[in-house]
Amino acid sequence: MKIALLMIGKTDARYFAEAIDEYRQRLTHYVPFEMQVIPDIKNAKSLSESQQKEREGEMLLKALQAGDYIVLLDERGKEMTSKQFASYLEKKMGSVSRRLVFIIGGPYGFSEALYKIANEKLSLSQMTFSHQMIRLLFIEQIYRAMTILNGEPYHHE
Repeated sequence: MKIALLMIGKTDARYFAEAIDEYRQRLTHYVPFEMQVIPDIKNAKSLSESQQKEREGEMLLKALQAGDYIVLLDERGKEMTSKQFASYLEKKMGSVSRRLVFIIGGPYGFSEALYKIANEKLSLSQMTFSHQMIRLLFIEQIYRAMTILNGEPYHHE
């Protein structure tokens, strides 16, 4: 199984990009991991929120592959502790045959088409974070989960 992270728009802040790359490199020691950036929509300011979600949804759908298990990172999704997330990943690694795909949507969330095909929704917090921060927070949580599953001393309770 491979873990994939799809996201709308590139990471602009260099300090976030460097930290994301650090955790991405660390993750490759545990599991095949890929990140795919879907380009920002051109002239987005001239579109309504629903039009932006639809266009982003179309681009995200094109990036998906047959057999993907799709998890939307959504404010209305299920919340977990880091240990629960590690257990969740362990179960998925045993049951998902191809790619476990996590998707970070655009500023207005996801299109109805994505909600319809998603297998699950996860929430990282009830708080709102920038898309730049969520990328870093989520990839760090995947790394943390891998260290928990391997009994390494990164996670403390």
